[in-house]
Amino acid sequence: MKEKEKPEPEIDITELWKQSRLFITDEVKIPPIVLRVDESIIGTLGNFSASTGKAKSKKTFNICTIVAAALTNGTVLNYKASFLDGKRRILYIDTEQSPFHCKRVLKRILLLADLPPTVQPETLEFLSLRRYAPKIRLAIIEKAIYQTDGLGLVIIDGVRDLAYDINSPSEATDLITKLMQWTDERQIHIHTVLHLNKGDDNTRGHLGTELNNKAETILQVTKDEFDKNISSVTAKCIRDIDFDPFAFRINENSLPELVEDYQPKQPAAAKSFDYHEVTEEKHREALESLFANEESFTYALLIPKLKNAYSALGYSFGTNKAKLLKTFLENKRMILKGGKGYQYNPDFHY
Repeated sequence: MKEKEKPEPEIDITELWKQSRLFITDEVKIPPIVLRVDESIIGTLGNFSASTGKAKSKKTFNICTIVAAALTNGTVLNYKASFLDGKRRILYIDTEQSPFHCKRVLKRILLLADLPPTVQPETLEFLSLRRYAPKIRLAIIEKAIYQTDGLGLVIIDGVRDLAYDINSPSEATDLITKLMQWTDERQIHIHTVLHLNKGDDNTRGHLGTELNNKAETILQVTKDEFDKNISSVTAKCIRDIDFDPFAFRINENSLPELVEDYQPKQPAAAKSFDYHEVTEEKHREALESLFANEESFTYALLIPKLKNAYSALGYSFGTNKAKLLKTFLENKRMILKGGKGYQYNPDFHY
């Protein structure tokens, strides 16, 4: 006989309401600082952060340096780790690569930490979860987080693979809520990895938007436009003081090494539409006006129509900027490309 499913435990909302009250007389501890870049705080216990970047920007190499710093509680590249005793264990989760490539990442971490590459550190656990469905991956991660004593740092490379649809508002909200729950209840720091859109510098999907809104710090890893062997690291979002961008290259031992006195060169023109340039309300107002009398537009008609619609609201865009705007709107699913051309999607989530 099929075993009956256990009923969901009843939630006492009144009790949760009481537990959620905050008073000015409450003693609230300052969250322990565990990760810095130079003197800028990028990670504390009870919070989560993220690394973002385009495909092949060397995000995982950057993550390896963070883990190596945490493993030694020291400095690797510009990352400084200071985990408390009793919070020195690290859980690294990879959802994208094969076990063969995961082992290469593990070896890279050990070499960066100046540890023997043939001996597994007691404080580091590495999980390769590519073979599992998102729901199973999530369950394994939760089990590991709650069953690992002395846990301080969790790496999830990449968080996109814990959701079936990164454009689903409910899935994105549920997943980010999990990250906040895990970090709060276990007093750990979680660092995740998420790709940027191909056409602009915004994080992918509604999951990316939620990550931007809730993360303590967002690091952006970018290939240098003038030297493809160099990747730079900047703070896209940070609650503490900003840090100076730094860069690394991959040396002959396939390890990241610091580029001394790195000075980023400014490209001739912007390559993406800035997420913060126009508010959600103004986007909606412009698009509703644009599509008020027409269901769809071809690409050739859409670009000048976008220029006119946004100009009416005080935003003056040239043709190239309007093309970047079109890419941004499409990535954010504000407009959708169908058989008849581009159509407005009023159910978008910013």
